[in-house]
Amino acid sequence: MSAKTAVLLMAYGTPNAIDEVEQYYINVRGGRMPTPEQVENLSARYRAVGGHTPLTTLTKSVTDQLQAQLDAEFPGQYQVYFGMKYWHPLIPDVVKQIHADGISKVIGLALAPHYSKISIGGYQKQVDRANEEFNTNIELQMINSWQEQPKFRNLIASRISEALALFPAEVRDQVTVLFSAHSLPQRVLAWGDPYPEELLGSAKGIAEMLELPDWRFTYQSQGETGEPWLGPDVLDTLAELAAEGKKYVLQVPFGFVCDHLEILYDIDIEGKHKANELGLQLERIQLLNDDPAFVDLLKTVVTGQ
Repeated sequence: MSAKTAVLLMAYGTPNAIDEVEQYYINVRGGRMPTPEQVENLSARYRAVGGHTPLTTLTKSVTDQLQAQLDAEFPGQYQVYFGMKYWHPLIPDVVKQIHADGISKVIGLALAPHYSKISIGGYQKQVDRANEEFNTNIELQMINSWQEQPKFRNLIASRISEALALFPAEVRDQVTVLFSAHSLPQRVLAWGDPYPEELLGSAKGIAEMLELPDWRFTYQSQGETGEPWLGPDVLDTLAELAAEGKKYVLQVPFGFVCDHLEILYDIDIEGKHKANELGLQLERIQLLNDDPAFVDLLKTVVTGQ
């Protein structure tokens, strides 16, 4: 077996074309068939953002850059892979490839900063199931959370500072900064899941760094499962801000790291439409995407250096 350690970057996944949306949706639903209306609704969202999102391309770029950074500082010690939860390259296929490459030690790193049993735990389950199914004998070291890493908070803080320049100088002290992250079913609360506390702690820490005069936390992009989801929802929060007489909002989707449907549609189209109806100027920060500084952050998370 190779003495190298594999680094397995993991992300949600995204279809590459409209004709892949139905199968992608089936994968998200754990094999259950969505209704034709559900497929059309999701397809319409993808059409609205150009038919696909850059999530896979960006993740591949991050993988390549991280490999280069690790090779430069730790030559011959790491091999970086990426796998997706719901679309190709699927995590189980990548686990098989890691095993075929003769590597047994794997650092698992989901490209989401905050831990939940549903989100990050779901990535670990996929690796564990593949390990068992294919008898790959992989030793997985899962990094559950990296939201406390100072480089992460500094990056989000710098993005906020940059985005405030989108507002006229004379009103910047009137901007409400709205931190947001993907909602999850409320049942996570009964588990004592740390997700809400991690999000609030992370938002508070970043807000204090910048001495933000007005900031809030909200959830976005809740699923259509028929069960209660964590709130408040961002669209309701926008309505509340308008009712308070606010005019300027900067959304900080710090629960996400790159542009995909929850950013390009849920914020840039749906959120801005709602804001326009309410008479709000809504802007958002630029996501970390494949910025070399983000790759450097991931290198620190993986190596501790």
